[in-house]
Amino acid sequence: MTTVLIADDQPMQRFGFRMLLESQDDMTVVGEAGNGNEAVHLVSRHHPDVVLMDIRMPGLDGIEATRRIIASGARTRILIVTTFDLDEYAYDGLRAGASGFLVKDALPEELLAGIRAVAAGDAVVAPTLTRRLLDAFVHHLPAVPGARAASDPRISALTEREREILTVIGEGWSNTEIATRLHLAESTVKTHVTRILAKTGARDRVQAVILAYDTRLVTPM
Repeated sequence: MTTVLIADDQPMQRFGFRMLLESQDDMTVVGEAGNGNEAVHLVSRHHPDVVLMDIRMPGLDGIEATRRIIASGARTRILIVTTFDLDEYAYDGLRAGASGFLVKDALPEELLAGIRAVAAGDAVVAPTLTRRLLDAFVHHLPAVPGARAASDPRISALTEREREILTVIGEGWSNTEIATRLHLAESTVKTHVTRILAKTGARDRVQAVILAYDTRLVTPM
């Protein structure tokens, strides 16, 4: 059973999410928060598997709430769900440790699939937003002229093959695409991805994409 906390300042929005989630045999809502402070408190109390986190809330916003939850060492994963098709703060949420980003007008099955993916340790970003989200993200990267990716301590332990796979993850390739284009079994790709996450300390695939940009394995087009 996947336990979910809903953090949104709109009561009707929380009610709609609750009705949808509790219609599923494998999900249950353990709490609702109207702001970031409540979300942080309820996570420490209930230890949910997933938080549906709005970004713009009164008081402590969803970005800082995400940062505090992740910094606490909680195993809870954060799925940002926002009204805007590209919120200017979304990349901050992902850097803070969120495992995904969806918009509130996503189809119910897309939201449910996103929750299940995040709960299982995967990551999800709305397909129509991925490119624009990355474009927004890379404009905030620090300038590191002349820096060599291989010298970055976060990826120095990667093998050549693992660095290659991290690069194409950063370019948005799925496991299936990596397997096909690099002539590998998909199970081998999954093993490489698991090792990359373990060696770099990335929580999930979204964090791996951010790492690929941070270390300049991938650069803006």
